[in-house]
Amino acid sequence: MSFRPDPFLLCLLATLGVATVLPCRGAAVPFFTTLAVVLIALMFFLQGARLSRAAVVEGMTAWKLHLTILGCTFLLFPLLGLGLRAVMPGLLSNDVWMGVLFLCCLPSTVQSSIAFTSIARGNVPAAVCSATASNIAGIFITPILVGLVLAKQGGQTGGGLSIVLQLLLPFVAGQVLQPWVGEWARRNRKLLSFSDRGSILVVVYTAFSEAVVNGLWHRLPPTQLAAIAAVDCGLLAAVLLVTRYGSQMMGWSREDEITIIFCGSKKTLASGVPMANVLFPSATVGLVVLPLMLYHQIQLFVCAILARRFAREAESHE
Repeated sequence: MSFRPDPFLLCLLATLGVATVLPCRGAAVPFFTTLAVVLIALMFFLQGARLSRAAVVEGMTAWKLHLTILGCTFLLFPLLGLGLRAVMPGLLSNDVWMGVLFLCCLPSTVQSSIAFTSIARGNVPAAVCSATASNIAGIFITPILVGLVLAKQGGQTGGGLSIVLQLLLPFVAGQVLQPWVGEWARRNRKLLSFSDRGSILVVVYTAFSEAVVNGLWHRLPPTQLAAIAAVDCGLLAAVLLVTRYGSQMMGWSREDEITIIFCGSKKTLASGVPMANVLFPSATVGLVVLPLMLYHQIQLFVCAILARRFAREAESHE
């Protein structure tokens, strides 16, 4: 069989290339930020319009699934981060290790977790509830975890309202309007797929542009960047293995397994950077968020490949 590269992965690579050569600056930043918000809101609206009420209620009441995902996000990650530092303390500088541990204490992403779950044919209603709950809970849990893990006093950020307005409100609107637009949304599945993938590409471009503008390629020597990337890859690989085989051992269905994998392995860049500005001295924020910036790109690449693989497996069984 001939090798055929995944078109979406090629789009991700192209997006990173464009962000490196032509990052958005100045007046373009609010434009792309707004565009990302609009596409994400559209994605949530279409999800709400397409999903049946019974499926949404089932997703909201899957408390065991939500606790499993929250355990991966706020327990498994910090333990893995502490273990890596104990085994290889000299691999990274203290400030960078601080950034790795801070990364481990962050909540999950929302939009990309749900988008990848949707692409992979997972349990989308449960993903909406779990990812959103993780992000809101992280506003309170992350500072406490940072205090425990790094022996620092943490603050809190007021991002909960924006999460509700930008993500839950469109989803609820789609549910309310489902009697009128639900059948149309189900017939036009390609439009929903375009919204999922388009939102991810815009978020990748916006986030990576910010990293490039802030001197991503000049802050550290290539060897240190490679070490950070290796630690990030090790963290992601360990969590993916635990969520994949752990969910199978616990007897979760294929759809729930996919939800656990994608919601339990993500870390948010959008909430992480503002939190870092509150929790750490300004002189160290740059190095603290660098592992998060790299992890964010790595998780999108790897999960894009996994999502397409799960989608092909689902299509082959239909």
